[in-house]
Amino acid sequence: MRTEVISFLLIVLTVLVSYRGFQDHFFFEKYEFGVDKVKLYRDFKRLITSGFLHVNWMHLIFNMIGLFFFGGSLGPLDFVLIYFASMVGGNLLTLLVYKNQGDYSSVGASGAVNGIIFATIALEPGIRVMFMPGWLFGLVYIGFTIWGVRSKRDNIGHEAHLGGAIIGMLLACALHPAALVQNYITILIIAIPTIAFIYLIITRPHILLVDNLFYNKHVDHYSIDHKYNESKYSQQQEIDRILDKISKRGINSLSQKEKQMLKDYSKK
Repeated sequence: MRTEVISFLLIVLTVLVSYRGFQDHFFFEKYEFGVDKVKLYRDFKRLITSGFLHVNWMHLIFNMIGLFFFGGSLGPLDFVLIYFASMVGGNLLTLLVYKNQGDYSSVGASGAVNGIIFATIALEPGIRVMFMPGWLFGLVYIGFTIWGVRSKRDNIGHEAHLGGAIIGMLLACALHPAALVQNYITILIIAIPTIAFIYLIITRPHILLVDNLFYNKHVDHYSIDHKYNESKYSQQQEIDRILDKISKRGINSLSQKEKQMLKDYSKK
């Protein structure tokens, strides 16, 4: 099967699954990536299923455009291996960065798509990406992504982008060792800062917390994910209180507002 066909099938599947997630909140929560859901409950399927879900149409379309334009740049087997390895790798780096924030959740194919893009750059450094040579795009993108991980000033999953990109590049080199010899300058100028930053995250995780040029701990930079998780947690606490009240005093003890809240929750 040709790579273009596999890429097209992945796009169709991702669109269908994402659309289902847009329509069904329970379905979305069942398959999204969540730190505690993976770390504590060992629900490892989320490392992959979350890559087929998206927050909204813009998020979905942007990722699928990237997949469409780079989907045919690799051989079929390389494409499949790199796509899914980068998807998992991106989520694992996210898990590492947010290991102490159990309510953190994310979705999207960005890690997988970045893996394909950076694998292509490793094999074809001269390729043009957004009007720039591949090596320059890779260097600028990695710099911006590292800044994004440090600053946390937006709701973009920079960790998944970074993890997916480096996995894609390294796996491409492993599958095609000759590229490492021919394109070593491009590969090194992208891989060295990425690997160095990931090493710092592992050995000195406090660098993501202290005040610095990128991040001020005295300023509240809540992402959409954080706000969503906080709201979800507060709602769950209130439902637990209502259920506890029912168990002690019976359902007739509930106020009209509490009954309506329980009814709304049961519909989700």
